[in-house]
Amino acid sequence: MKSAEVMPPQTRIDRRYLVVGLSGLAVATASPDASAKPQRDSRGTTGSYPVVYHRTKSVDGIKIFYREAGPKDAPVVLLLHGFPTSSHMFRNLIPALADRYHVIAPDYPGYGQSDMPPRTSFKYTFDRFGELVDGLLGQLGVTRYAMYVMDYGAPVGWRLALKHPERVSGLIVQNGNAYDEGLKEFWNPIKQYWADGSDTSRQALMKLVTLETTKFQYTDGMSDVSRISPDNWVQDQALLDRPGNSDIQMDLFYDYRTNLPLYPAVQAYFRKHKPPTLIVWGKNDFIFPADGAHPYKRDLPQVEFHLINTGHFALEDRFDEMVPLIRDFLARKIA
Repeated sequence: MKSAEVMPPQTRIDRRYLVVGLSGLAVATASPDASAKPQRDSRGTTGSYPVVYHRTKSVDGIKIFYREAGPKDAPVVLLLHGFPTSSHMFRNLIPALADRYHVIAPDYPGYGQSDMPPRTSFKYTFDRFGELVDGLLGQLGVTRYAMYVMDYGAPVGWRLALKHPERVSGLIVQNGNAYDEGLKEFWNPIKQYWADGSDTSRQALMKLVTLETTKFQYTDGMSDVSRISPDNWVQDQALLDRPGNSDIQMDLFYDYRTNLPLYPAVQAYFRKHKPPTLIVWGKNDFIFPADGAHPYKRDLPQVEFHLINTGHFALEDRFDEMVPLIRDFLARKIA
């Protein structure tokens, strides 16, 4: 068998599509098929690897940061991040998809590189996040998209789907809830805050924005913690520790109660519109356990369902397992 050094260059490219992550390690993912469009840079030059651009748009006077890659005329994949992170959680997934898809990953206000307006002038709610992401897509001229929803990305995405059901070409759900069964033990103190709205209950939740909890979200339930970059919790915690951000997070914990009344409408959307759906769920997640994954099968009988031996931030641990599933699903289901 010939070594990689003496193989013809085209053979090497066809056999393995390499994505270089921020860690500097090359990760092997599924090969793009022959129909994949070559990636072009801003000058129209064809390159071997997708380029990720880091951009901002002003939406209703709020600076929204987003990562963007892939051909502008390709099918759009919208990546919606969770708590307490940002589009940074998709830093490796974006180039793994951008050879064939136009990938867009925004940061919500108060997260990542987007504005963090004061609470006195901006309402931190999931309704508002949905409006701003919708406004960003409008500015980008995007009228059709598949959505990858995770954690907080799910209620943001569900609002988009309920507002524009005809625009959603498919769903990838990774530890993102749409059923009461998915809110277990972790949510008990948050539910107490929903019930009484007291300062005592609010202060009890402050432990959820500490470094201990941030690190827990990345490491609990992971089969091999050495696969998880410590940069994740260091960066997330630095942003959580900005003056005023902890109160923003408390506001959002309280507003999460508004998502539950939407669940029946979201489930009716599933049954009526039957969006092609892929579940890639970290089964060891304490925050959104697998109890919340199984009910999708009630309303989406054709769902492609995968419980993966990992925790909350599954892409950090099982990227190599998840990307082939995601690429295969998109290639078959998203025109």
